[in-house]
Amino acid sequence: MAKKPVSHAIFYALFSILSFQIFLMNVGMAQGTKTDISVGVVLDMDIPVSQMSLNCISMALSKFYATHDYYKTRLALSTRDSNGTVVGAAAVALDLLKNVEVQAIIGPLFSMQANFLIELGDKAQVPIITFSATSPSLTSRRSPYFIRATLNDSSQVQPITAIIEAFGWREVVPIYVDNEFGEGVIPYLTDALENVNVRVPYRSVIPLQASDEQIVAELYKLMTMQTRVFVVHMLVPLGFRLFAKAKQLGMITEGYAWIITDSMTDVLNSVDPSVMDSMLGVIGVQSYVPKTDELDAFTNQYKKRLLQNNPPGLRPELNTFGLRAYDSAIALAIAIEKANPTNARFKKANFSGNSTDLEAIGVSNSGPRLIQALSSTAFRGLAGDFQLVEGQLRTPPYQIINVVGPGARVIGYWTKQNGIVKELNVMNANTYSTSRSNFAPIIWPGDTTTPPKGWVIPTNEKKLRVGVPVKDGFNEFLRITGNSDNTTKVEGYCIDVFDAVITSLKYAVPYEYIPFANPDHEGAGNYNDLVYQVYLGNFDAVVGDVTIRANRSQYVDFTLPYTETGVSMVAKVMDNERKNAWIFLKPLTWQLWLTSFCSFVFIGFLIWILERRINTEFSGSIRHQIGMIFWFGFSTMVFSQKEKIISNLARFLLIIWFLVVLILTQSYTASLTSMLTVQQLQPTYTDFTLLIKNKENVGYQKGSFVFGLLKKMSFNESRLVAYNSPDEMHDLFSKGSGNGGIAAAFDETPYIKMFLAKYCSEYTMVDPMYKTAGFGFVFPKGSPLVPDISSAILNVTEGEKMVEIERAWFSDKTTCSSGASSSQSLGLESFRGLFVIVLILGGSAFVVYVVMFVCQNWGVVRNARPNATIGETILMLRELFFTMDPNADPDPIEILKKIHEQLQQVVGRDPNPGNINGGVEREMEIMEAHGNVQQRPPNPEEEPPQPVNPDH
Repeated sequence: MAKKPVSHAIFYALFSILSFQIFLMNVGMAQGTKTDISVGVVLDMDIPVSQMSLNCISMALSKFYATHDYYKTRLALSTRDSNGTVVGAAAVALDLLKNVEVQAIIGPLFSMQANFLIELGDKAQVPIITFSATSPSLTSRRSPYFIRATLNDSSQVQPITAIIEAFGWREVVPIYVDNEFGEGVIPYLTDALENVNVRVPYRSVIPLQASDEQIVAELYKLMTMQTRVFVVHMLVPLGFRLFAKAKQLGMITEGYAWIITDSMTDVLNSVDPSVMDSMLGVIGVQSYVPKTDELDAFTNQYKKRLLQNNPPGLRPELNTFGLRAYDSAIALAIAIEKANPTNARFKKANFSGNSTDLEAIGVSNSGPRLIQALSSTAFRGLAGDFQLVEGQLRTPPYQIINVVGPGARVIGYWTKQNGIVKELNVMNANTYSTSRSNFAPIIWPGDTTTPPKGWVIPTNEKKLRVGVPVKDGFNEFLRITGNSDNTTKVEGYCIDVFDAVITSLKYAVPYEYIPFANPDHEGAGNYNDLVYQVYLGNFDAVVGDVTIRANRSQYVDFTLPYTETGVSMVAKVMDNERKNAWIFLKPLTWQLWLTSFCSFVFIGFLIWILERRINTEFSGSIRHQIGMIFWFGFSTMVFSQKEKIISNLARFLLIIWFLVVLILTQSYTASLTSMLTVQQLQPTYTDFTLLIKNKENVGYQKGSFVFGLLKKMSFNESRLVAYNSPDEMHDLFSKGSGNGGIAAAFDETPYIKMFLAKYCSEYTMVDPMYKTAGFGFVFPKGSPLVPDISSAILNVTEGEKMVEIERAWFSDKTTCSSGASSSQSLGLESFRGLFVIVLILGGSAFVVYVVMFVCQNWGVVRNARPNATIGETILMLRELFFTMDPNADPDPIEILKKIHEQLQQVVGRDPNPGNINGGVEREMEIMEAHGNVQQRPPNPEEEPPQPVNPDH
């Protein structure tokens, strides 16, 4: 708010006329029955906003008492000039309290002046009502007699944060005036930004009386930084000077984002057009003032009054401060009427003659009633709802404006419940939004509609200093070579990936590679040391085979990884398994072998039980039956059984069993084929605990974090051997642990794959035993480059470019990059379900058979021996089980065998072999004896048949 000199004499004359008019009006209306209550007004009379505020206060009281003639009290204003200083404000306030004994003070104008006045008001128990002191620090005074009839600056922090969050800006620089007004809101702003992961890398503080040279110097400093989002919180005169200089330096152009607080947005409608021209594209927040008929009428009345009473050039435009002053006067008039101070005097303090003026201040008799009445006063004012919460106005909605052309237009609103919204609507759902789609089209600096990304490479074209590690081995990832012109050349897989990522960005990022080396061109430290250089500011980034680690991410930021992850162990392979004479046993584990053997015996035993009484092939001697159990069971393994199965239960069981046998044999064949044809590379060590137990030496890559990891895994430091390259690693393996070499090595998966590519048949990799996040690029904490580069990494790794880079550096090294192929023995867990099915179905078949056997023969046994006990009955059933079932169908093959034997006997006894008729007759007799032909009736002419000699 710029000061404009004005003649004190003219101003006091005008104000005296206004006061006299009010006095005459009050006298005429009261007719001796109205009580005048003294109220002080402390303002800086040399600035336009004070003139506007006084006009609004006098107009408010004139209209209010005209419509409230029944009020018994009237405010009698005593105006004092603070001369724009803290001391001046304190002096006039002291005069008002001591000499005039005012019951309330409206003012002061500035937050710096309010501190001491709050203390005076608290001592005298006189309300201090300010309509323009907005600093949050005033709240910390916690005086019950301080009324802030305006908004706390901290209330606009949330809408500002919502704007920043909506456009995804990750860094913001606040620019504020170096006084209590400017500093009061900064802690609230930084806390709110931190809650949405927005970083404040720098705070730009400008003195209140800064010269143009100081402002330009500070703006030049901001231009050298990457951040391009600025929040300006300044008093009006200094703020407008700042934007004028920023316009001259080219900072109101494309790529910049400026946000101003309500200390400047509230007066935009009254500033010079040339000032507005330097702020085109600026965004601001402003408390929402509803459009009402009362506001329109007052605005017209105020303009008429300015034309009548103010000379040209001294006509301050109406703004929010004037509306707050209007409402403050109305609120005080209502509260004084409520309090009805019958004795509006001070209680004098007891003090000695040498006491200071501060001790001479009395205490208002009506102060406690008046402050209570003020706190409960609520009405609809010109600036919106007037309602105090803990001594200050309730936070209203904010409107977000965009400076375009000669004025500003509203592009959206912010409410505490709904966040950013397009239109104010009390019916909105209670959901908080920070979507940029809720904004109307915005014109940004540079007359563009594209939102700034929030940061750029500094305008001094300083290149990013990208540190790279210096290493001896694994040069495919990164290598540094010297050129004839005494320069260094950096190349490798990591370098190509970073170059591709930077190229894919939508903006240019100049950079240069700087080796992390000492004057002797050797590495200046390990990878932790290199990463820490970014934290110290010696490098702007680090590119190389740097693993993303939790301890490193505490002081730097990593991008997304661009390689696979994990730390694995590599070891020598065992002798070729194909030379093993017992390899045919390897396809199945011993548990599966044993279970299969028992299952074959189990099936043979069940089939024997089910077929024993009805199938002669399962009868015979004990030795024959036991052999039949084993023979039949194992013959199903190759489907070579020849015995006929008669029982339906046995047939059903065999169908299921054949399916199991088929699966087992096919799996065994496939596993054995794999073992005989695929190269098997089994490591000599599969568990690192065996290495510790056997006190074996293990290797690690020099400078890698794996060294610390191995120590955490309880490896003795004396057993850890470093290597620099794949060849050196191979040499250590060749020596062996007992000769100063190693028995195993631990390294990250990309390095191990490169090693295995070169020594494919001699070593193998064990599954990763420690998870890491892979290789990533390093940047300072909060760097705005990290999100963009991480997104670019995804685009590169998912496209053809990454394939080309990998082919260029690893095309001849990928044959065995995945380590060893390993065919493991088939275990019982893979076939448990099959064996359970066989067991359930076999047991069920056995139970069904036993039940059927007992049911069929229980009555027969009980009829034969009615008096037999249960035990005797069971023994008889057992004996009956071991006899053939008389109802069983005879086996045709056995019948033919017996017929053939008896025919041979008959033919051999007959003296006349040509007697065919005799042989035929004998054959018929034998068949009749076996029941296969019907008995013929005897023929009397034929001789009776001769008995067969059993000795034949």
